[in-house]
Amino acid sequence: MLREKLKPYTIILASGSPRRQQFFKDLNIDFEIKLKEVEEIYPLHLEASEITNFLAELKAKAFDGELHPNNILITSDTIVWHKKQCLGKPKDEEDAFRMLQSLSNSTHEVITSVCITTTNKTETFYDVTKVTFQTLSDEAIRYYIDNYKPFDKAGSYAIQEWIGYIGISKIEGSYTNVVGMPMHLVFQKLTNFIIE
Repeated sequence: MLREKLKPYTIILASGSPRRQQFFKDLNIDFEIKLKEVEEIYPLHLEASEITNFLAELKAKAFDGELHPNNILITSDTIVWHKKQCLGKPKDEEDAFRMLQSLSNSTHEVITSVCITTTNKTETFYDVTKVTFQTLSDEAIRYYIDNYKPFDKAGSYAIQEWIGYIGISKIEGSYTNVVGMPMHLVFQKLTNFIIE
């Protein structure tokens, strides 16, 4: 469906995330993966979706002057927002343990921003999903970290892994957003891009 409409365009997904790449494969659209080294530093006064919007746009700026008229660039960023703090990827095992302890028996927000860029237009949008963990024992947290090594994941967890099965009691909003990208919005925005 969308694949045919996107034939005149080259979709560039600027993400090394296997989850995001799989989403685009599952959407059944052709795309290329291009990665740029970007230092993910944001102004400290930013909060919640301001952070993810800034970082998604920062990743897009790395391609300035390189896009062709038929290119559609997609960049994104995901954080866990909890108790007015941004939880990104953990630095090490102890950092991961501390994050998961803080998420235990509480509700946090997973925020993903997506930036769609062409040579003449940029649109940034975001989605927020509320995720509730039941109480996690220290033993369960250690088991998860030792066996699943969640060091490339915001908030130190993946909903589709063991910790999600045993620990998450409630989710309000998009599941794919928690995995790494709100695909219902991506589909809608790409469709609108073509129409416009």
